[in-house]
Amino acid sequence: MSAPSTATRTVTRPWPDALGTPPRGTLRRAVGLLEVSRSRFLLAVLLGTLALGCAVALAAVSAWLIARASQMPPVLTLSVATVGVRAFGIGRGVLRYVERLVSHDLALSGMTRLRTTLYERLADGRAGAVLGVRRGDLLARVGADVDDVGDLVVRGLLPASVAVTLGVATSTAMILIWPPAGLALVACLLLAGVVAPWLAGRSARATERRGAQARADVNAEALGLLDDAGPLTVAGHVPARLAALRDADLRARAAVDAGAGASAVAAGLGLLATGIAVLAALVTGVPAVGDGRLDPVLLAVVVLTPLAAFEATSVLPQAAVQVHRSRAAAARILALVDAAAEGPAATADGTAAVALPSDTAAGSRATAGPTPHDSPRADDDAPPTHLVAHGLVVGWPGGPTLVAGLDLDLRPGRMVAVVGPSGTGKTTLLLTLAGLLPPQGGSLTVDGGPVQPGASVALTAEDAHVFGTNVLENLRVARGDVTEDEAREALGAAGLGPWLSGLPDGLATLLGPDGRTLSGGERRRLLLARALVCPAPLLLLDEPTEHLDVAGADAALRALRGRADRGVLIVTHRLTGLDVVDEVVRLADGHVAARGTHTDLMERDADYREAVWHEHEETP
Repeated sequence: MSAPSTATRTVTRPWPDALGTPPRGTLRRAVGLLEVSRSRFLLAVLLGTLALGCAVALAAVSAWLIARASQMPPVLTLSVATVGVRAFGIGRGVLRYVERLVSHDLALSGMTRLRTTLYERLADGRAGAVLGVRRGDLLARVGADVDDVGDLVVRGLLPASVAVTLGVATSTAMILIWPPAGLALVACLLLAGVVAPWLAGRSARATERRGAQARADVNAEALGLLDDAGPLTVAGHVPARLAALRDADLRARAAVDAGAGASAVAAGLGLLATGIAVLAALVTGVPAVGDGRLDPVLLAVVVLTPLAAFEATSVLPQAAVQVHRSRAAAARILALVDAAAEGPAATADGTAAVALPSDTAAGSRATAGPTPHDSPRADDDAPPTHLVAHGLVVGWPGGPTLVAGLDLDLRPGRMVAVVGPSGTGKTTLLLTLAGLLPPQGGSLTVDGGPVQPGASVALTAEDAHVFGTNVLENLRVARGDVTEDEAREALGAAGLGPWLSGLPDGLATLLGPDGRTLSGGERRRLLLARALVCPAPLLLLDEPTEHLDVAGADAALRALRGRADRGVLIVTHRLTGLDVVDEVVRLADGHVAARGTHTDLMERDADYREAVWHEHEETP
């Protein structure tokens, strides 16, 4: 049996690709999750209409004032128009500012509700819903994609509503002043407000889906490189990942470039429509002035007013693009929501799994445990929890079988170690035992029923997340009511007593994002302390002694062995020191190659014995 090496693992996404056409009603569902207040939205439409209405009125009154002043009438004749110009000029700015306050508050509140709803659905839904999503992609979905859906309010629905309202009002006023110019304005507004957005939207329908996926891939690749630079460098995968990042960036830029042509045509149509409307007013108005059908002063009004009226339609092509961008983002968000809803929701006692996404560059990133706050302690009077697996077959959904025919028995007071070379499915086995992945075959029960993540079984992954908060709060992730004395006891049992004593603020010392201020060994011990305070009766630990020296690793195993109220299953590549566990299960070639105590395997399993001797030779 060879020692494991750092390797990458490709994870298949469990839901449709983002390039597929979103089903009908996708955007409506996502907007419904924003819970936008209809009355506040109508208020924003009213304010936006009044703001642009002031702009149109300012243009019309200014044109009348200039034309009338050229006739040198008595000054008092111009006083009302002069006051109107000032009022409309001030009103435009004030109303625009108030409209932005209302509309952006409406959108930001909706984003907050959508993001909160998304977190709640993921927490209360199927625990493995996010395991197949790369970390950067998940961050893009709960971040930029939620923002894109919220932007639909201020960049899509609101401009369209204001444009329709203002267009009808302006066209009606123009028809009343001079019907030919008014009808021409109607036709030109349809060209700028309907045809141009349709062209922009038609181009954006495909490019925005490609762009959304490409931007998510850029986030995923960049975050993977930043988070796992060390393992990727050791494994020699940095050049390949950099190439993938460049490819994703090129695809994102290509998606933008693909829609640039249609956007330019749409913008050009808007300018063309403005020119046609002005020209139509001149062509029809000048003869009418000559034969006395139109007042010369009103000619200036019907010529200059369209210049302001098209301000409302100028943003509609971008609004059409925003609709398709929001629809693509909504499809990605709802894919998460639907995936979480496919399985059982929260556990019977109200707890739920806490899951962080996996990354294809560095394997699984998952932590399952009770909810961070108000998690119940184990009931001393309850019968011991018993996890039993018979003929268990594990693997990723839609992927090949990694381990088959596995039998396991785990209960409080019992400690089991699973060993084997890298790639044999040890981490996948832990995710399956934790209830985060469905078994491909065999049976897996806890107390005769299905595994409920976070209720009876808690998983601490090899690189579980360390939060950018203080030491105590990082332990309270496992149990929300951990006291300071319990935290010090757990840290001491994990070998962090001297480290804690040297911290400037003790348990209140802030840790860097994802534990970047910790060494590899300190991080591993902190995760071990978190596992020790977890109330779940069964603990599943992935490589709990990684980055520890021999003495520290032995002490960590003894600390786990000393918990008679906990059943512990560890996955480890370190074979020395396993004499403290009750059973060692060696995996090879997708099945159980040997099992027994450490002493038994040393006597009768040549591969196990050779691996232990090889490990001793490498130990300094």
